[in-house]
Amino acid sequence: MGPNFALPSETMPITQEAIGTALSRVVEPDLKKDIVELDLVREVVVDENTVHITVEVSNPAMHSRKRMEEAVTFQLKKELGNEVKVVVTVNPLSGDRANVRKVLPKVKHIIAIASGKGGVGKSTITANLAAGLAQRGFSVGLVDADIYGPSMPLMFDVVHERPNVRKDGEKNWIVPVESHGVKLLSIGFFADPNQAIVWRGPMASKALDQLFKDADWGELDVMLVDLPPGTGDIHLSLVQAIPLTGAIIVSTPQPVAVADARKGVGFFQLPSVNVPVLGIVENMAWFTPAELPNNKYYIFGQGGARGLAEELKVPFLAEVPLVQSIREAADVGRPAVLQGDTPAADAFRPLVESVVRTLMNTPSPLGSPRKPLASAHQ
Repeated sequence: MGPNFALPSETMPITQEAIGTALSRVVEPDLKKDIVELDLVREVVVDENTVHITVEVSNPAMHSRKRMEEAVTFQLKKELGNEVKVVVTVNPLSGDRANVRKVLPKVKHIIAIASGKGGVGKSTITANLAAGLAQRGFSVGLVDADIYGPSMPLMFDVVHERPNVRKDGEKNWIVPVESHGVKLLSIGFFADPNQAIVWRGPMASKALDQLFKDADWGELDVMLVDLPPGTGDIHLSLVQAIPLTGAIIVSTPQPVAVADARKGVGFFQLPSVNVPVLGIVENMAWFTPAELPNNKYYIFGQGGARGLAEELKVPFLAEVPLVQSIREAADVGRPAVLQGDTPAADAFRPLVESVVRTLMNTPSPLGSPRKPLASAHQ
């Protein structure tokens, strides 16, 4: 079924033929064909000197939609003239057509966990959030994308595990390792733990790409991606290739960490990236010694990340204290959130609940008819 063209009856320089010529030059980046051939142009309406175009795109990520909008606008203005006004609406592939998308078609939400700098406990937050969501009954996947410092195999007690391979015709699929109800893949499974990983950006990005595109993840409610600290090649490659629902930024209250967290938020809000920031988590918000469970010592300052969230008008998801048992739980490969009614477990439950509420109110980029996230077990 071709696009619905509605042209005014009087003679105009804006013709259906000219519009079709322009749109045939726009190539869908994932499917490698032009959007006319792929039947991705849903509607074309000309109103005097304004062209309204509705198109679909295979990658529903915000940055992908933005790039399609820019490409359509550029080609139409090139063909019709800069004086023509172009209004472009970009939607994800709908209904059965959504199956055309190749990257993680069965994953409902993909969330990047990022930090402006290292040492703020990003991986600890990610591990406990993943385990906590799985504990709540959600199907959860976790990609350890911290290429140069993969820590998830240790945090999930699977250091000596290796992913299996499932053969499907000519294709070999990597089968994620499962631990504590979480499907997990990490570069750490494929590298010598005694050797530093020294890869240039393109090699690291290619290796990471395989963890997403060559793995048998199955159907997931949520996939968490533990990014390297800072912003760089890995981050850019990820947002260009993966349809992210959004990003969560982790920081401590310390001013130097907050300054870098600000840059992390700014990265995802760049027009060329355009990934929603779902919220900020303040880790190591205070120190509570085991012998004085009611005492709080603000050794990194107080409320820095909360203040940043208020200033930037992004949600503040939770504050997690600095507790010795959280560190001990990570070292033995059993996330603290799983440890029953303990202060360590209690520290992560508000975070898990905040993320569940956020996702219940956040549309999936897939636009798929799968069950809503809210239907997982309470």
